[in-house]
Amino acid sequence: MSGFFLGTWDLVRALLEIGILWAFYYWVLVFIQGTMAIQVLRGVVVLLLVALVAGLLQFEVIAWLFEKLATVIAVAFIVIFHPELRRGLARIGGETIFRLAPRREEVVEEIIKGMLALSRRRIGAILAIEQQTSLASYAESGVTMDAAISSELLQTLFMTGTPLHDGGVVISQRRLAAAACLFPLSENPQLSKTMGTRHRAALGLSEETDALVIVVSEETGTISMAVKGKLTKDLEREDLARILYDGAADSPSGRRTG
Repeated sequence: MSGFFLGTWDLVRALLEIGILWAFYYWVLVFIQGTMAIQVLRGVVVLLLVALVAGLLQFEVIAWLFEKLATVIAVAFIVIFHPELRRGLARIGGETIFRLAPRREEVVEEIIKGMLALSRRRIGAILAIEQQTSLASYAESGVTMDAAISSELLQTLFMTGTPLHDGGVVISQRRLAAAACLFPLSENPQLSKTMGTRHRAALGLSEETDALVIVVSEETGTISMAVKGKLTKDLEREDLARILYDGAADSPSGRRTG
């Protein structure tokens, strides 16, 4: 009987260990998805496969070379991805994992209310919503906020004359991550020469990432959305709601350019 219980406990322990390892690897993959680290990880996997084949075929010189380079590669990985590692440890510490995220519906409604209010008052704004590709590098170019999203906060940030109005807002993990951020300008030669800086920045960011970028024109008050290098203008409340809830601008009824 004792042997049965010991065998059962060994099985449970093995399954528990597998579950913990699976959760860890899954978290790592989710964390690095959309960053440069995923590309480096693929390269590391290729190098490991080459080292394995060299060992199996007894290529002593290649095996010796990989053995000497292992430490250098590990140190280089830590140095190159120091910002990503720092953010990951911060998340483990409780910034994201142990914080209750607001409901998507609440976030979307606050964004829509804020953009419509800015549009009515003709206050220029640009807001980027993170999707699969990380916007961390763009958020770091601005002022860290890590605040709950509200219509009032968005209006305050973009109010002319306030310290953070000149720049973009980054939304990540349903939180307002940063304000006064710098976005890359589109270099598309086909764009109209009269297109403003905000719209060019929205297009530029959407060309480099899969973010949803909302722009409010200071001149006309019209609301536009840039997705995957395409700019859709003259959006109404229904258009914004549909795009934000779907997470992609597939068929808005606004006027698309670019």
